[in-house]
Amino acid sequence: MEKPADWLELRPEGLFVKPGGFFVDPLRPVARAVITHGHADHARPGHGEVIATPETLAIMRQRLGEGAGARQRPLPYGEEVDLGLVRLRLVPAGHVLGSAQVVLEHGGCRVVCSGDYKRRPDPTCAPFEPVTCDLFITEATFALPVFRHPDPADEIARLLHSVELFPARCHVVGTYALGKAQRLIALLREAGWERPLFLHGALLPLCELYEAHGVALGDLRPATAGEKGKPRRDLAGEIVLAPPGAIADRWARRLPEPVVAMASGWMRVRQRAKQRGVELPLVISDHADWDELLSTIREVQAPEVWVTHGREEALVHAAAGMGVRARALALVGYEEEER
Repeated sequence: MEKPADWLELRPEGLFVKPGGFFVDPLRPVARAVITHGHADHARPGHGEVIATPETLAIMRQRLGEGAGARQRPLPYGEEVDLGLVRLRLVPAGHVLGSAQVVLEHGGCRVVCSGDYKRRPDPTCAPFEPVTCDLFITEATFALPVFRHPDPADEIARLLHSVELFPARCHVVGTYALGKAQRLIALLREAGWERPLFLHGALLPLCELYEAHGVALGDLRPATAGEKGKPRRDLAGEIVLAPPGAIADRWARRLPEPVVAMASGWMRVRQRAKQRGVELPLVISDHADWDELLSTIREVQAPEVWVTHGREEALVHAAAGMGVRARALALVGYEEEER
């Protein structure tokens, strides 16, 4: 059996699969790229051929336009394709719509590149599917023991309680446009919020894309600004979702006495919430927390783990304590999102 280190290579462009002639989530334009999901730090423009799930390709087309790839090759979950000497398939990662783990088989060895993933239930995307393997390449966004995410239903309950307490104020929630916004909407619907939800214009196109792929989100309305200098009094008692940058912008000043909230795993860190002027931090993440990272490593039963995209050192140390060979990839170029 060939060792993964013999056929996986770190290059300036990113992780290169030598016997297949392709990169996984490359940082720079390449001839052939396999993309795990549509977030901008993984799905970059300018590649020749792009292989991804149909949903991810749709997201890339919407966000990148002509930069989404000269040739797009959809690969639905579970289907297999041979690229050079490598057999490739994509399985759900549970991160956002269309997100996938990349399963590579070559020389009697199986490698799983997880991309970004979460383990909590999410009605807006397919759930994470653990795959036993010889090498597991895992993210480490929240790979510190301090990050133990609460039940998202409890965080939504806190938001709805605040709405009840302050009926004359608008609640504006900062949320990432892809994945987090749609999940928040679904969580609010599950919690019984049947009224319209108001969205900043930057969030609407991806919500429409989700609905086109069968994800029902209910009554969504644009939270257009009111008359210059005057707040929209009709939004009192309502919930508005907006990109994180918008909640500190002049746009938000036209909302009636807004209660500023933010939905992110980083809201576990009080200083971050304070710096952003967040009155109601909601710890809701689309990534695995510390305990879930460790349980996933156990579940996939890989004797070797490579760690990237976050707090590599702590997870490498913890994996070694579990008897797993572990190393940090330290890939550069990934951006921190409001996760």
